[in-house]
Amino acid sequence: MTIEVWLIFVGVFCLVEAATAGLTTIWFAAGALAALLVSLAGGGLWLQIFVFLAVSIALLVLTRPLAVRYLNNRAVRTNADSLIGKKCLVLEEINNLMETGQVKVNGMTWTARAADETQIIPADAEAVIEKIEGVKLIVRQQQ
Repeated sequence: MTIEVWLIFVGVFCLVEAATAGLTTIWFAAGALAALLVSLAGGGLWLQIFVFLAVSIALLVLTRPLAVRYLNNRAVRTNADSLIGKKCLVLEEINNLMETGQVKVNGMTWTARAADETQIIPADAEAVIEKIEGVKLIVRQQQ
């Protein structure tokens, strides 16, 4: 391939990465840059393609998990996700079998289900929110 083709690949992968910010195509941009360097050094087409694939896949497999972990560690829980771990008051008995249950947290009433399918949580009990599934809070009775 020619130098211009590898430059186009680098540019396209960088543009896609800038548009999506998904940490996927940046590794292919690096692979295209490595293939560009091989092309500049006079390497053949098969070597250029091999270097492109090898560098792209190696960077994707080896560095993407680290990059995702370190770039996403500053995520702040907002809205409903911030309820996880908070205490709530059971307003209506929580019975998964009967599909009943409501809790109040932060002044708002939510439909709730017990984390333990066999547990029935009585009204006026205190519970802790473990997770959110759709619009239901999954809670465990506070001991």
